[in-house]
Amino acid sequence: MLIATDLDGTLVPNGADQVSARTAATLARADEAGVPVVFVTARPLRWMERLWPHVGRHGRAIVSNGAVVYDVPTRSAVRVTGLEPEIGLAIAETIRTELPGASFAIECLDGIRVEDAYDSPHDLLDHTPRGRLEQVWDTTAVKMLVRHTGPPTASPEDVHRRIAAVVRTTATCTWSMPGLLEIAAPGVTKASALRWLTEQLGIDQRDVVAFGDMPNDIPMLKWAGLSYAVEEAHPDVIAAADRRAPRCSDAVATTIDTLLTGSNHGEL
Repeated sequence: MLIATDLDGTLVPNGADQVSARTAATLARADEAGVPVVFVTARPLRWMERLWPHVGRHGRAIVSNGAVVYDVPTRSAVRVTGLEPEIGLAIAETIRTELPGASFAIECLDGIRVEDAYDSPHDLLDHTPRGRLEQVWDTTAVKMLVRHTGPPTASPEDVHRRIAAVVRTTATCTWSMPGLLEIAAPGVTKASALRWLTEQLGIDQRDVVAFGDMPNDIPMLKWAGLSYAVEEAHPDVIAAADRRAPRCSDAVATTIDTLLTGSNHGEL
């Protein structure tokens, strides 16, 4: 068995940089039992440092919605599937036409780069590169971020559908919070990275258990042999998952404990 879990809103509260004592103990128990627990998150590498101690002996994590598979002990990317500047800039112009007033940033392995108009709710460092998008995009990006306001009646689902329709097969479009679209290279999802990683580890798809709460988790939940939506997940996630995780502060840890007990009794 391999357990794949989203972080924000699933394993930890949104924006948290630590796991609870209960969850930490459960992750350690799974590792001791030889069950890999893989973090599969939209977060960039720069938001992961304080969570690395909870990655087990398998040493791998998936970040940036599947664009990066990361080896934690060596602090190195073992697989990167990104957007090159020429292609990404063309996609950005297509999106600007559909979403006037949208602003852009790119996540790279070495950090975020933003255009002048990009307004982030998170603190940007003084040395964060800023400028026109074509100026700051000079290397492979693992993800393009698109901030938009739009009319009050436009739901995140509506905006996602519109942009997914215009980028078509040139990129993968998803979202994990209102007002922000996340654009990756074609075919890049949490599921695609998890599929690659399980092949490297010799683990069958049927033995993968996945947890999530937002639309960017849906491909992973549909791909896994068994999937859980946490109690307050997006309705589309609940519809896509096989089961629900209980409502409590350590919902995923509670369910992992149950899975480990069932595994010890041959029920999985």
